[in-house]
Amino acid sequence: MISVRDLTKRYGGRAAVDGLTFGVQPGMVTGFLGPNGSGKSTTMRLLLGLARPDAGSAIIGGVPYRALRWPLRTVGAALDASGTQRGRSGRAYLLSLAAASAIPARRVEEVLAEVGLSDAARRRAGGYSPGMRQRLALAAALLGDPAVLLLDEPLNGLDPAGVHWMRSLIRAQAARGLTVFVSSHLISEMALTADRLIVIDKGRLLADATVAELTARGGGSLEDAFLALTERSQA
Repeated sequence: MISVRDLTKRYGGRAAVDGLTFGVQPGMVTGFLGPNGSGKSTTMRLLLGLARPDAGSAIIGGVPYRALRWPLRTVGAALDASGTQRGRSGRAYLLSLAAASAIPARRVEEVLAEVGLSDAARRRAGGYSPGMRQRLALAAALLGDPAVLLLDEPLNGLDPAGVHWMRSLIRAQAARGLTVFVSSHLISEMALTADRLIVIDKGRLLADATVAELTARGGGSLEDAFLALTERSQA
């Protein structure tokens, strides 16, 4: 489970995250929506210990990320698909991650097959298409067979077939009982992928509800509900 309580992060005099509180439960896909600059990426970074909060807490499985002994075996995160080591092959990149986290090397072949990269495993990651880099980032997130998945814009760079594949894989992970937290700007796709939505703007919580509940607020349109929430926030 993910627990965010009164989380605040300021850069200069601006609050990127402002007293944010929400929880993410296992067994469902929770979408994380907000306009550009709303604080989604900062929240993800705070959850993963990549930045320190000025106040409040961000807890995964009962402890801060920095307190996890084997982070990759507890939390699988894909925040930036361009961050892979492009000079190495996809397989070599995953093997280095596995070795650092005491994960059996055979797991590398399993995740390569799961994300459909077995045939490209020997190629340098720098030659991968954007969609292939998304698949490699997901393979790295799944490598430790974690209980929690944090995915930031996982559909970027994917063609329609890839989007359908990613949606199915994400939902399958939640069906296995994982805690799945997915940031996206694609409202229509979150309507198909997520069970619950956390909506923020200016670092503040606007809504924490099921997709069905928010869609009903918009008169049958999730996009209309999202626009109404963000317009009120900007007013």
